[in-house]
Amino acid sequence: MRHGETTWNQQRVIQGGGSDTDLSETGRDQAEKLGLLLKDTLLTAVYASPLKRAMDTAHAIAKHHGLKVHAAHGLKEVAVGELEGVSLDKFAQSFSQFMVDWQTKGDQMTFFGGENLGDFRDRVWKAILEIVDKNKDGTVVVVSHFFVTATVVCQAPGLPITHLVRIRIQPSSRTILEFSNGYPPRLLLLSDICHLREG
Repeated sequence: MRHGETTWNQQRVIQGGGSDTDLSETGRDQAEKLGLLLKDTLLTAVYASPLKRAMDTAHAIAKHHGLKVHAAHGLKEVAVGELEGVSLDKFAQSFSQFMVDWQTKGDQMTFFGGENLGDFRDRVWKAILEIVDKNKDGTVVVVSHFFVTATVVCQAPGLPITHLVRIRIQPSSRTILEFSNGYPPRLLLLSDICHLREG
């Protein structure tokens, strides 16, 4: 799951791992709808990025199952360095050069003052595999962020991280991956927000 909407999402401001923003009123409502969607699903565990927007979304799900939310630092959003807090309108002015760097450098690209994309991908995938290893026969909820979820969606089928910009992950959306012994991970659902349209 991606966390619910925040005020920075509303304001179209870039929020990376350096911003511990709160859910907006809409985001809290979205989190509650996620919780209701999964109320009758048998869950083994709930994990989340330690940032408030992810933890609060995870708690809205876990409360229906009497489960504790496990904070996993490997699921924290990418550190975007000097892009933290920059409006998307301002970012658009330099977007072309950013995309050139992204496509040419791939996982060697580093956000200025922030995190290297290869290192980011490796820490996120390591966290996911650790969660899978601890919950081999169960259904687990993982609540994180845009870059984290999109990176997992790329890594699971072995796509390069440069494909990340082609994937859209909506706030409070549900993406489902299946991990089975002897088989590569399979993507079953991507960025589903049908639960937000009901009621």
